[in-house]
Amino acid sequence: METVWNTLKKGLKDYCQKNGFQKVVLGLSGGLDSAICAVLAADVLGGQNVTTLMMKTKFTSDLSLKIAREIAHFNNLDYHEINIDPFFEHEVMLLKEAFKETPKGITQENLQARIRGQILMAWSNQFGGLVLACGNKSEALTGYCTLYGDTCGGLAPIGNVYKTAIFELAKWRNTKSKALPQEVITRAPSAELAEGQKDEDSLPPYSILDPILKELYDNQKSAHELIKEGFDRETVERVQNLITRSAFKRKQMPEMIKI
Repeated sequence: METVWNTLKKGLKDYCQKNGFQKVVLGLSGGLDSAICAVLAADVLGGQNVTTLMMKTKFTSDLSLKIAREIAHFNNLDYHEINIDPFFEHEVMLLKEAFKETPKGITQENLQARIRGQILMAWSNQFGGLVLACGNKSEALTGYCTLYGDTCGGLAPIGNVYKTAIFELAKWRNTKSKALPQEVITRAPSAELAEGQKDEDSLPPYSILDPILKELYDNQKSAHELIKEGFDRETVERVQNLITRSAFKRKQMPEMIKI
């Protein structure tokens, strides 16, 4: 894990230097991916040069707020909380008028992600700083992300790191100093875009998903080969379909640090 962390640090440092950035901006959601990105950036640039925006809605849990505040405190981050419900409610009203019907669930979920992306980019325009997209490789390969939302940014620092590895990175980083509250590592992953939402509502558990992704994508094996090796047919075919259907998203994602 130390080698991976140092590679990510070097990649972020080099990218910022080459593009003339002394500070970064990111959304700090209370989830593990944004937490890791924030700590990584603080290790590279110093916490005072890492602006984090907790863009909360009615779906944001008290635990998420607690985690975000603790991460900011532990790492001396420049931390701000913004209630985006007024933006969201206004856009839903406008779309309801335009559609002549209420926007469906996925439309409303993606609206929240895109409002957050818009605010991050506006913050960057107003105050400077490279916007970091905090998605991981598991999400990128399956398309579990919102174009022009959580994919907004000039760099995706952990875009080449699988979710299961991010859990291990978090545990390792906490052995060096207290940078992350334990809850952010142990809680069930969720985008918190709807009531009670969990990643596993849309994806297989990461412990099952990541090994399949590694074989299909990194090792370029076919679904047929994996099924012959004993992987569950239905899950493999589902993951293969997610990879294929989300290729257009990956074409539009920000630069990722090579591991």
